[in-house]
Amino acid sequence: MSTIAIVYHSGFGHTQALAEAVARGAESVAGTRALLVPTAEAEARQADLDAADAIVFGSPTYMGGVSADFARFKDWTSGRWAAGAWRNKLAAGFTASASWNGDKHNTLYQLLTLALQHGMVWVGLGLPPGFNSSKGSPDDLNRLGASVGAMAQANADQGVEGIAASDFRTMEALGRRVAESARRWREQPLAQAA
Repeated sequence: MSTIAIVYHSGFGHTQALAEAVARGAESVAGTRALLVPTAEAEARQADLDAADAIVFGSPTYMGGVSADFARFKDWTSGRWAAGAWRNKLAAGFTASASWNGDKHNTLYQLLTLALQHGMVWVGLGLPPGFNSSKGSPDDLNRLGASVGAMAQANADQGVEGIAASDFRTMEALGRRVAESARRWREQPLAQAA
């Protein structure tokens, strides 16, 4: 059995709803269990994070980067870094903002950098960009055209119900990809250095 931990901060409910979609996607892969871990619970659930096969990081994009609450979690992880606790564990990330762009790539790169500093192995979204031709539509998977991780957009005045169904499906695709990667990773783990 593979365990995928999804660590997220959600200021207004959007990132939590997306984290739940990532979990659904992960659990659609046989033999996978997903754990939702709000950043406020991360320290108390350190053992869950240390035991997970993969950690998916999720943060809203606020002012072009991760939220302050996610940044606090990020700083807390320095103890896990010092212990090498997450080395060679799989990682992935997702974000959301009200703007179509909103500098969401900056947030994904912050999540990627966090993972790489821990010695984790990053799993990108693995989907071609959608909604980028005259035949495309807002219903396409990966309609925002991300590759580093998954992105979602919701109008600021609509709440969680403003998130497009295709963004939820994109999050589910990320969860599936991470779970499938974790299964393969368990079968063929990277040789540990002596």
